[in-house]
Amino acid sequence: MRVVIAEDNVLLSSGLELLLTTKGFEVAAITRDAPGFAAAVAEHRPDVAVVDVRLPPGFRDEGIRAAIRARRRHPGLPVLVLSQYVERQYAGELVSDGRGGIGYLLKDRVSRVGEFTDALRRVAEGETVMDPEVIGQLLTRHARDPIAALTPREREVLALMAEGRDNATIAARLVITENAVHKHIGNVFAKLGLAPDDSGHRRVLAVLTYLSRH
Repeated sequence: MRVVIAEDNVLLSSGLELLLTTKGFEVAAITRDAPGFAAAVAEHRPDVAVVDVRLPPGFRDEGIRAAIRARRRHPGLPVLVLSQYVERQYAGELVSDGRGGIGYLLKDRVSRVGEFTDALRRVAEGETVMDPEVIGQLLTRHARDPIAALTPREREVLALMAEGRDNATIAARLVITENAVHKHIGNVFAKLGLAPDDSGHRRVLAVLTYLSRH
């Protein structure tokens, strides 16, 4: 089973290579950044990729963005993402296409060799594997049911967002102005606890929260 690794930490990437090689995997390439990862996937067409959420140069979301782009360019590419901490928005973005063959694990799970290699094989076979800590935090958040705090109009707007409607279409359907739609969406984001610095993900996350209850 061929693996491409995207990890800038040399110590961790070397450890992953040694671990996987001893367990019968073939490490086709190790890359340090998103462009290198994209090139390695195109060249080697791995059975599964292991990607750090944060890669150079910004160490924010370069890895997860590279993983999402790779899955778009190579449909069905299994990807296991590693993260130092539970980052809910990244976990939500990763699973949002619903196609399987994806995983999200905390890095300390790598030290549990059996669990890690089992998760990698399951992802390669098309399963979705989420770290128990991630699931726990998502369930804790869901237990507060922020959807219940929305007004009827805000729920209507969110339902239309879940159908993939843009703001202009939502305004026409509800016979309100686009400014009103924008205001309702802002209220939805606030009540769902989606901070402004999540701006690139908030619409997706709001829809995922809605769909999880329907």
